[in-house]
Amino acid sequence: MPDIAFLTLDKAAAYLGISPNTLYVWRHRRQGPPSFQMGRRVMYRISALDEWVARQERADSRSNPALNPLNRNPLRRTS
Repeated sequence: MPDIAFLTLDKAAAYLGISPNTLYVWRHRRQGPPSFQMGRRVMYRISALDEWVARQERADSRSNPALNPLNRNPLRRTS
């Protein structure tokens, strides 16, 4: 049996640890991980979910020290 490459909306939500409703709303608003329709079913590629999570981590200052405002030199006031 081949490895599973795609997840339904419910299974993708469980994979991400969020509610299916949250994932549905993100899809409706064109936010969140990329999805597509396979027939009538909304599907998510597992590799795309992993990439999306990695991008979220890199964009968050709590996970990425380079974005932490406390690691920057203070700005000087200009007159």
